[in-house]
Amino acid sequence: MPNGTDPLVRRAAKRLRGWGGVAAMAVACGLTASLTLLPLAHDGSDAEAAPGTTGPGPGVGTGIQVGLPAKADTCENPEASLRPSSADGPSIQAIKDRGKLVVGVDQSSYRWGYRNPEKGTLEGFDIDLARAIARDILGDENAVIFRTIPTNQRIAALDSGKVDLVVRTMTINCKRIQQVAFSTAYFQAGQQVLAPKRAESITGYDSSLRGKRVCTAEGSTAYEALEENSFGAVFKDEGDGTKDDKDLLTVPNQLDCLARLQLGEVDAVVTDNALAAGQAAQDPAVELKGRPFTTEYYGVAAKLGNDDLVRRVNQVLVAYRNGPWQAAYTHWLKADLPGITGPPAPLYK
Repeated sequence: MPNGTDPLVRRAAKRLRGWGGVAAMAVACGLTASLTLLPLAHDGSDAEAAPGTTGPGPGVGTGIQVGLPAKADTCENPEASLRPSSADGPSIQAIKDRGKLVVGVDQSSYRWGYRNPEKGTLEGFDIDLARAIARDILGDENAVIFRTIPTNQRIAALDSGKVDLVVRTMTINCKRIQQVAFSTAYFQAGQQVLAPKRAESITGYDSSLRGKRVCTAEGSTAYEALEENSFGAVFKDEGDGTKDDKDLLTVPNQLDCLARLQLGEVDAVVTDNALAAGQAAQDPAVELKGRPFTTEYYGVAAKLGNDDLVRRVNQVLVAYRNGPWQAAYTHWLKADLPGITGPPAPLYK
């Protein structure tokens, strides 16, 4: 490990000796990736970068038409997206001219987007979907450049043009649809508590969190949930969001919370159960507590105004739901998130 590595990374790696390559790799990657945007080459090519659920899923659907909200300030169906289209608009043409699709992903979320320590390649459910989009637009699933993005920089990466899309377990909600343009939902998840198995006093998202140190990622829906109802948990750092933020309880990258938990610096984590299930698979000493307390949907995010790109992604998802989605779920997620019968049915506006 390089001498300049963050001390927390070195401490976590030392503690994880003997755990196995994937867990140690994931913690180290998560903590270092949280510091900056790092360009990652698509497998075998250059590194140049251009600008659970609460139960069985709803299954594959053909799409549901929903009306627009009656008032501009209402948000009844945040998951409703633009209707699919294969037409080439300015955003699609720019990608074709470049010859590469640039996608913001995670490299440290086991089973979703992570770097295989043996192969050195990016793998996971989100990675498969990103490749499917590249194949549709450019005719080659390898015509994609991955950029690792911390949780708290997903929107900024789109706004700045560093990436064309974000495929990174990003929840669609009313606040975010004012900031980015989402595809239709491709996965259903829910917020849940992750804590050590030995912490029997923590029973879930309830009063058992009172006085406990709870970690979340900055800009996450988990943090927003605790803002609404913390049950007396301690979840904000002094100087949160400022240069004095110690990034102990609120961290740039979600996997940083697992490292904090393993080091005993926090008592519990609140995050999507889909991500937490992968972390529990990495670390046999932690487990999901209680039940999911929200229903959330992941979408592919694009910059506001890039409607042709959103429509194209939705067109890809039409076919992806009918076969490839189930294959990817079976390969990457079924062992840790069993019982899901299919992707969410798309909503259109």
